[in-house]
Amino acid sequence: MTPSIAPALRTVTLGCKVNQYETEYVRQGLLGIGYRDALVDEPAALCIVNTCTVTAQGDSKSRQIIRQLARRNPAARIVVMGCYATRAPDELAALPGVTEVVTDKRELPDLLGRFGVVDVPRGISSFGSRHRAYVKVQDGCLLRCTFCIIPLVRPAMYSRPAEGVLDEVRRLVDAGYRELVLTGIHLGHYGVDQNRGRAKHDWLRLSTLLERIARLPGEFRVRLSSIEATEVTRELVAAMAEHPRRICPHLHVSMQSGSDAVLARMRRRWGSRRFVDRCRLVQAALDRPALTTDVIVGFPGESDDDFAATCRVVEEIGFSKIHIFPFSPRRGTPAADMADQIAAPLKAERVRRLGELERHLRRRYFKNLLGRQLEALLEAPVEAPVAAMQGIPAAESGSRQSWLAGTTCRYAPIRVRAPISRLGELVKVRAIAFEGNQLVGETLADC
Repeated sequence: MTPSIAPALRTVTLGCKVNQYETEYVRQGLLGIGYRDALVDEPAALCIVNTCTVTAQGDSKSRQIIRQLARRNPAARIVVMGCYATRAPDELAALPGVTEVVTDKRELPDLLGRFGVVDVPRGISSFGSRHRAYVKVQDGCLLRCTFCIIPLVRPAMYSRPAEGVLDEVRRLVDAGYRELVLTGIHLGHYGVDQNRGRAKHDWLRLSTLLERIARLPGEFRVRLSSIEATEVTRELVAAMAEHPRRICPHLHVSMQSGSDAVLARMRRRWGSRRFVDRCRLVQAALDRPALTTDVIVGFPGESDDDFAATCRVVEEIGFSKIHIFPFSPRRGTPAADMADQIAAPLKAERVRRLGELERHLRRRYFKNLLGRQLEALLEAPVEAPVAAMQGIPAAESGSRQSWLAGTTCRYAPIRVRAPISRLGELVKVRAIAFEGNQLVGETLADC
């Protein structure tokens, strides 16, 4: 296809990092045979929608986006994939403009083949215009948490062979990506499906994969996405401790509740003390690690004492960030039919109270980073912080320096002054002020 007649492609992704990776995989396969990204107001010939079904709101938003695409791209073929497509393909197939529904993510190579892709990619080589890239290493979940629909739509466990992951990491580093985020539906179960029949010393584990990635050459760092507490093993923590410059000292450990009674109704695999012990293991082995988490507020039957227990555990651990979700019944899950559903006003009040505690803990953790040398990935230009008027020297006229927003190794957002040409780079910074929900710093490397 010549550029003048190359068909325009538009992709839309809802949901998690795994979805974002899978959309990019399909996008790159289609660009390889002559498609091009559609301009902002240009009608597309093909639209790919990657849906999410974690909540009913995710379903609703997916349908809304598909209808908007059909109106704005009247001649387009609309292909729908993702977890909602797996759960309710007929609902999506009936929407305007939808020509195909992909019900199984394992069919993505076949989808590309139907569009004429002969050399189906084994991974990705870029991640759009972003400065960090996601690397999917695992798919599927075998757990049966009572609030979660995902095991019903992604039940097949699959771990990518380590060599394929390493090749993809090399390509992305060569392409200039300086932060890579390992992701999966159940990341800590990486290798479980491949270890059957293997001697234990030859097992494939997340810790061994992380070790191999850490030893690759190049300037980059690697971060883990969400992981379950039971998979925060001593081997994983040891790998992080051995490579502090390569592996970000940050773990997102999903808690959901600090009440043992609620955890039992959720059908989680641990109690609150075991969860705290795993977090303490990380904090003892690493230098001021960032711990972030998810909490569901207002799960059926959650009493005032249950909520108070959650707040106590949250404060004891000292999370630097908490994703707070009011419980939303998901049709098809056991929790949706449980008795003692919590009234919306009470859920909202508990969300507010936990949010206040989260902000306090975040300020405490960030202030603990003041004066420390950190490493930041510079990602976007921003306005000068107020702190710049209160002791941080302003840029000299003609210095070609701007205020840039970045993310530190410890997952703290930061603003620093640096040449805009350094966007996408890892730079050494020192945190010198705290403003709002982020740090303000100065660069230490020669800019």
